[in-house]
Amino acid sequence: MKRTAFTFLAATALLFACNDSGSTTAGTNSDSPKKEAAADQTATKKDAPPAAMPDTATMRKTWEANMTPGAMHTWMAKWNGTWEGEVSTWDNPGTPPAKAKATNVQSSMLNGLHTMGKFSSTMMGMPFEGLSTMAYDNIKKVFVTTWADNISSGSIMMTGTYDEATKTLNLKGKQTDMMTGGDSDIREEFKTIDDNTYTMIMYGPGMDGKEMKFMEGTFKRKK
Repeated sequence: MKRTAFTFLAATALLFACNDSGSTTAGTNSDSPKKEAAADQTATKKDAPPAAMPDTATMRKTWEANMTPGAMHTWMAKWNGTWEGEVSTWDNPGTPPAKAKATNVQSSMLNGLHTMGKFSSTMMGMPFEGLSTMAYDNIKKVFVTTWADNISSGSIMMTGTYDEATKTLNLKGKQTDMMTGGDSDIREEFKTIDDNTYTMIMYGPGMDGKEMKFMEGTFKRKK
């Protein structure tokens, strides 16, 4: 993974700022008009009345719009059910992938505003289990997903939008870099093939820091 080199530019800038401040003569008042003008502007900002609260009818209308499932929630519910597939994972680009059977069971919850998926497979010869949630934020107009599993103490959150032209939900987020303790980018493409088939592809940084595909799976609805 890439490493970030720390610099002391901020500390140097702070030191120079302190020295400049100390070199100012106490009796100098040539910039006092500027200070007074700045003080007047600060006072004006403080004295400005707060933004008017929306009326009760507007607040209620916004709240109802936020809590009401819409077209994107109907789209989410289309993928409820039991799905079976095969997942391929890569450690490095160009190497043969490891393959494993997988099952995902999705259902709606919380008035249809959210869905939950229960994923099961194997990884490195061990049982692999994960939980996912998906929501569509009516206010922000974006999808929000979360992921947690039994081989990581961290969790992942991604946001994105659905592209009707390509029938792909494009998601981006951050995951914990186990080597540095910081964040690294993660990206997902959820592509719908038909009402009974979808593919899921995950991307993240490789050993050289460049993005690589590290997981891909094709799932079929269990009938």
